[in-house]
Amino acid sequence: MNETLKRAISGTVYIVLLLSCILYSKESLAILFGVFLIIAVYEFCKLANLNYFISVPIALLLYYFLWNKNKIDIWIWTAISLFSIIMAVKLLLYLYDAQKTNFKIGTRYVLLLGYVIIPFILTNYICIGKGNKYNEKILITIFICIWTNDTFAYLVGKNFGKRKLFPSVSPKKTIEGFVGGMLFTIICSVILSKYYIETKNIYIWIIIAIIVSIFSTLGDLIESKLKRVAQIKDSGNIMPGHGGILDRLDSIIFVVPFINLFYLILYYVS
Repeated sequence: MNETLKRAISGTVYIVLLLSCILYSKESLAILFGVFLIIAVYEFCKLANLNYFISVPIALLLYYFLWNKNKIDIWIWTAISLFSIIMAVKLLLYLYDAQKTNFKIGTRYVLLLGYVIIPFILTNYICIGKGNKYNEKILITIFICIWTNDTFAYLVGKNFGKRKLFPSVSPKKTIEGFVGGMLFTIICSVILSKYYIETKNIYIWIIIAIIVSIFSTLGDLIESKLKRVAQIKDSGNIMPGHGGILDRLDSIIFVVPFINLFYLILYYVS
């Protein structure tokens, strides 16, 4: 089987499984992301040289007790969101520090918590809309926006890209591709929010599109640097032709804390 066909089949299976679980119920979404979490923690532990026999059970316990936003106090939601944001900022500083290549063992465990475990938990919170009701359209729209950003960043960059965005980590990404990806992501978000989600708050979804475009790109760059430092091509091989779960979800797990922060700002302002 050639590489293109393998990528197409595994990519299709991934998308069908993901959309089916999101559409079915918040419980099926939680189960799927719980499975993804186990694999992602295992991959990160291999990447960062951590003990996954300790990390996986702790991750599952935290996920079990924190996955349902309806049962979580607003202060706990705020605390774990801010903690994940702090870890994201730390990784951004790491991305822009050409001299720094590794973290101390304790810092790596803290990053596992803030960069991997908590974002998987927070992904379940995104689907909770008005009146604390499950709204699968929100998360599906965010995933489509991420895929739109990736696709058009690649297409625009390939055809019009001249200036490199971050050549030391990802030589193929260009500034033109980034701008093109953001533009088409905003258009996609506006269309979906108006005709799929059917909301009048279009400006909120323009902001979410900008968050998605910026932080999904940064999330991809951060994982690329982590893999470059670890001297590996992919985080895993569970998806033939695509790599591991972290390779597929690096954008969403970096975007999710910032969207939750935006949610919280709207909550406290209102």
